[in-house]
Amino acid sequence: MVERTRRTVRDLRRANRARVLQRLYFDGPLSRQELGPATGLSSGSVSNVVAELAAEGLLEEAGIVGSDGGRPRTLLRVAPGGGLLIGIDVGETRVRVEIFDLSLTELARTERPLAQDGYDVERIVDHVGSGVTDVLREAGADARRLLGIGIGVPGIVERSSREKAAGEAPSAPGEVGAVVHGQTIGWRDVPFERLLRDAVDVPLDVPLFIDNGAKTLGQAEMWFGGGRGTEAAVIALFGSGVSACVNRGGILDEDRSSTALEWGHTTVQLRGRRCRCGSIGCLEAYAGAQAMRERWHEAGGPLPRDADDETALAALLAAAYPDADGPDPDPVALSILDETAECLGAALADLVNLFLPERILLGGWAGLLIGPHLIPDIRRYAQEYALRHPAARTTIEMGRLGPDAVTLGAATLPLAEFLARGGSRRAADVPAARLLTAADAVRNRHRTSAP
Repeated sequence: MVERTRRTVRDLRRANRARVLQRLYFDGPLSRQELGPATGLSSGSVSNVVAELAAEGLLEEAGIVGSDGGRPRTLLRVAPGGGLLIGIDVGETRVRVEIFDLSLTELARTERPLAQDGYDVERIVDHVGSGVTDVLREAGADARRLLGIGIGVPGIVERSSREKAAGEAPSAPGEVGAVVHGQTIGWRDVPFERLLRDAVDVPLDVPLFIDNGAKTLGQAEMWFGGGRGTEAAVIALFGSGVSACVNRGGILDEDRSSTALEWGHTTVQLRGRRCRCGSIGCLEAYAGAQAMRERWHEAGGPLPRDADDETALAALLAAAYPDADGPDPDPVALSILDETAECLGAALADLVNLFLPERILLGGWAGLLIGPHLIPDIRRYAQEYALRHPAARTTIEMGRLGPDAVTLGAATLPLAEFLARGGSRRAADVPAARLLTAADAVRNRHRTSAP
């Protein structure tokens, strides 16, 4: 009986810490007086939690504001120096690794290009391991301050029954952990977490979080991008392949859910083109960058056969939409892109009818390339194929976080766990840089990186 009470008190304390941390992270800076109504905690509980978190270096003061006739109020926010996060995008053209502080301000990054003709597991694992070493060195960071490493991958991610249990941490060294099934890239039952644990030179207590790349993109857009403020949104990821993620509930909702979909392998054309998954008529066989490269080459497009997907897609768009003083638009290129837009519109209509989202966002490096040209036609075709009532309530927009949103989203995987635990892992005492809220940090990143 005593043990049960002790666990209950501990869980309540952790839940209170989580409420304060999460509210400050997403809505801060806030004063202690504002935290009470925002979290539902008493003023005494807020004071105790704030004192604990500040003593652990997780909260810092963020200025003082006046009040009507009362004493000035001190604003609080999450301290960037409270820990480090690494996000990794295992894409189909490159492996990108970034390290962030707790405000998700980028401290260092590196990229490893991938060969067009292969997706070797051993090579990917080596790229991840060396990339983590490089960003830690470049940032001058101590790996012991890492709160976790998030990795977004293509394909279906399965976890052991131990990991599926509520409240369980990622697998310990020696266990299989996350297994990746990537049919389109030739991965079958790849024990990716176990392989990474052997290759990544970080302390064994630094957890690894592996999930589908579309899901990490979706979390980034829901937290900081175009999905913020919605109760139901679909985020579509376009690269060499195609996938999507369905998100329900707000950031702080307890019943919030996020589901990765193998949307690229839904059928859009009976007896259609052969997809790289082996089936026929898949959306990916028309809307993936690799498929568009193949279709452009088959149609006689002026493109070397060994051109990579990014080069080919840029050439296709340039032929269809030349500069004002350039040649006439290529009718074959326009036809390919119109067919792509119709396939996308029809497939998005299925998502509208099935999930009734408020918003659909198009992201991924290929989505960011084709979207500005095709989104009016995609919207038109989606309206034609979807039921009128849900279509009228859904907007189709571009994602707002840029080409490295998957990496950012991967970093939110350990961050979400850290916030949910109430910041239970104590950070080392280190000098903190200028304080930023997470949303400010992301916005500033993209302002400085804009061309």
